[in-house]
Amino acid sequence: MLILIGAEVMFFAGLIMAFMILRAGSFAWPPPGQPRLPIAITGINTLVLLASGWAVHRALESSRQRRQEMISRWIGTAILLGLTFLMIQSVEWIRLLAFGLRASRSVYGATFYTAIGAHAVHVAGGLIALAFAFYSSVTGGFDARTHRRLEACAFFWFFVVAVWPVLYVFLYLT
Repeated sequence: MLILIGAEVMFFAGLIMAFMILRAGSFAWPPPGQPRLPIAITGINTLVLLASGWAVHRALESSRQRRQEMISRWIGTAILLGLTFLMIQSVEWIRLLAFGLRASRSVYGATFYTAIGAHAVHVAGGLIALAFAFYSSVTGGFDARTHRRLEACAFFWFFVVAVWPVLYVFLYLT
């Protein structure tokens, strides 16, 4: 798992660096004819994703304490928050497309959508893993082995949650 996370860190670092190099070589930011990125709604969305990380943390604590009913409650909360994050991202993308930010029209758009899209794919993958953990928790099949799976799932989710504020700062705020 550590090798996977290490590779993912390098992947996202490369995307962020590509965006920063693009910005450093630009006279105006965002480039002429490109819309400004939605800082406020994305800031709120950042809080939504951070809250999902907290919910996963609570699910792990509940699992360690063998509080079966709380495990599914916290995992379910994390899933709902993760889905909310993706829905807000989808609305944001639709609005940016309507304003003319397209991957096919500029390196700016291509780099932005690649970085944010890669993160969205990771969120979706994490939600699938959380859904399996949720299913295990509601069917009562949560044991030591399932707890280890939840820990692995949580480790990945914490990575996904931690990457987002970095993307937000470097792509939206700088």
